[in-house]
Amino acid sequence: MDVYALLRSIEVLERFDDAAVRRLAAASRVGEYTANQIVLRRGAHVDFVGVVASGEIEIRLDAGTGDAAPPRLREGQLFGEMSLLTGEPAIADVVAAAASQVVLIPHEALTREIGANPLGAQGLAKLLTARLAKRGADPAERSAVARARSEAKASPAGSGPVLVLNLGSSSIKYAVFEGSVRRLDGLVERIGTGDTRLAHTGPAGKIERKLGGADHAAGLEAVIELVRHPEHGAVARLEDLVAAGHRVVHGGVRFTEATVIDAEVKAELEKVSALAPLHNPVNLQGIELCERLLPPGMLQVAVFDTAFHMTMPEHAYRYALPRAFADAEHLRRFGFHGTSHKYVSQTATAFLGEAQGALKLVTCHLGNGASIAAVDHGRSVDTSMGMTPLEGLVMGTRSGDVDPGVLLHLLRRGKTGAEIDKMLNKESGLLGLSGLTSDMRELERAADAGNAGALLAIQVFCYRVRKYIGAYAAAMDGLDAIVFTGGIGENGDGVRSRICAGLSFLGVELDEARNRGSVKIAERARIVSSPHSRVKVLVVPTDEEGMIAVETVRALGRSGAATTLAARRDRPIPIGVSAHHVHLCQAHVETLFGAGARLTPLKELTQKGQFACREMVDLVGPKGSVPRVRILGPERPDTQVEISRTEEFKLGIDAPIRASGDVKNSPGLVLRTERGQVELKEGVICALRHIHASPEDALAYGLRDRDVVRVNLSGERSLVFGDVLVRVAPAFTLEMHIDTDEANAAEVNPDSTCTIDSIQRRGG
Repeated sequence: MDVYALLRSIEVLERFDDAAVRRLAAASRVGEYTANQIVLRRGAHVDFVGVVASGEIEIRLDAGTGDAAPPRLREGQLFGEMSLLTGEPAIADVVAAAASQVVLIPHEALTREIGANPLGAQGLAKLLTARLAKRGADPAERSAVARARSEAKASPAGSGPVLVLNLGSSSIKYAVFEGSVRRLDGLVERIGTGDTRLAHTGPAGKIERKLGGADHAAGLEAVIELVRHPEHGAVARLEDLVAAGHRVVHGGVRFTEATVIDAEVKAELEKVSALAPLHNPVNLQGIELCERLLPPGMLQVAVFDTAFHMTMPEHAYRYALPRAFADAEHLRRFGFHGTSHKYVSQTATAFLGEAQGALKLVTCHLGNGASIAAVDHGRSVDTSMGMTPLEGLVMGTRSGDVDPGVLLHLLRRGKTGAEIDKMLNKESGLLGLSGLTSDMRELERAADAGNAGALLAIQVFCYRVRKYIGAYAAAMDGLDAIVFTGGIGENGDGVRSRICAGLSFLGVELDEARNRGSVKIAERARIVSSPHSRVKVLVVPTDEEGMIAVETVRALGRSGAATTLAARRDRPIPIGVSAHHVHLCQAHVETLFGAGARLTPLKELTQKGQFACREMVDLVGPKGSVPRVRILGPERPDTQVEISRTEEFKLGIDAPIRASGDVKNSPGLVLRTERGQVELKEGVICALRHIHASPEDALAYGLRDRDVVRVNLSGERSLVFGDVLVRVAPAFTLEMHIDTDEANAAEVNPDSTCTIDSIQRRGG
């Protein structure tokens, strides 16, 4: 097949020059499908644009149960192009209606060519603009998008095999994933004891080997040999691996997402090794060993335990220590188990049929190491572990929360730092309380036999978990579900029962019959609460290795987009300062300004169709008021108030940082005019800083809808802002919006501009 000729004939690529189209053809592959074979399943992540080369491709929006005659695509027609812009999963089953050939153009290759020649993307931008406009007018398609997001698979489609490595002080855990399929996994343990052993499960079943006195290098050599073994391995050649993904315990404040490793990243990891001296050095050793053992140029990715928790607000991660000293010494809360908390929160949300980022969850990772996270609308806003994994819950041998005065007392009594460290990390927790063991299963058996120490250990453990759950429900101002994972969380039905027994005030009602059941291998989650429970309780088996594979592939995608961003540094983005304002629904317009009233435009805003109104309203909170706040039009389906952090304090409310429109479980206040007043039950937010972009602008910058980026603000007082949300819509004009507090901090003026530094998280 002449792939170049096919791509050259497509209208949406006509503005690309011949060299660009030849590069796209070289990067593409041809898929051949028999009649009724599924090309792409609904809910799968999409990392390519498909071009029909021959045959017919059917788009089944309702998985074959909806339209009698689903639309069909023929030669030269495209599918999957929306995911290039939105990152969304497939919203329909894509099926070969007859024997067909499809050219699959990788998103990364297309993004790279767009970055080199933004004008070449005009045809594609025009198509995407039309598709977005159609979606806005088509409730069925919007519903399909929501359904696909709720069913989204964890792994990106089309990704090749990924090697996952987790090096501990005396062990190597490993696995190979291809898409969502685990091809093999294993464990090298007892490294450094003279009795190193390897247990491996692959295509030919389980094998065990004794490795004698193998160190990490020899252990990893044995792993690599098995990965490419003709009988027990996953790949014929190491060159077939897409990348190696490494678990790295501590990423410090810089790394908020999985990151492709280079010399600069390695240097940064060395700097933060002091924060995780038992883990980061051996994680780095694994990276350097792979540089020697894997083919030259093989990409490696660091996936950080701390990254998921870097969305915690400052009031949650700060210790009440002298600020300058704490900053200089990096004394702050980081949190750990982030890969697990991220996986189970996303899995639970999808299992409950909700869109990602729609719920308030408390995720409980309970094992020999244990932590809890408050996950508010997809973002970790608090977690029990702190600067080190020692803070928080009672664990197998770790103490968890202890009065710092106890440590000072021990120092005054002559204990050394090493002795205190050993006691808190190795001799405390369940082991220290019981005097018996750190194993919860053995403790429950001992407690059943009447052992008082075992019973006390279990009671303290469950009490601490219950206390944190209650605190996090209060911190988030509500709770939709509690998720249990980890060895104890998944298997300890008695522990779950003890924890939930004290949470009835939150609306938690456990179903004991369900709770005593077990998660089957094929199940990704199960509900153990009663049908009447206001707060759902779920058990979700964690899959940290699978999540590392997913994050590795996503990091590779962000790395490809970085080239496009770098090419656009010469095209700065205007900054708009978004002062406090109100959006009103029509019913509230009439309540506040009289029957039949409509908003009257005062002046047009930068964004098409948006305008500042002549009408204003007073905001009245529990503590104070903010008078004469401008209303922005046109009318919206729901009323929303956007204020700054300074105004939150003045009004006496704590508004969450949210994207516009995301007001569920937010606080309310009173809107007042001379004609009337409205008492909002919810709807007040502090707007997440964001960038508006048209499809053409988004393609030119290599961005997707709902990407989260880091932005440099230029000027006399330059600043870097993280967690900037990208929103893409046909009517948008390119502009970054920040609130007045942020603008004052950066001394923004009407001519200020910004550039995008990097992509923190990919949308979709």
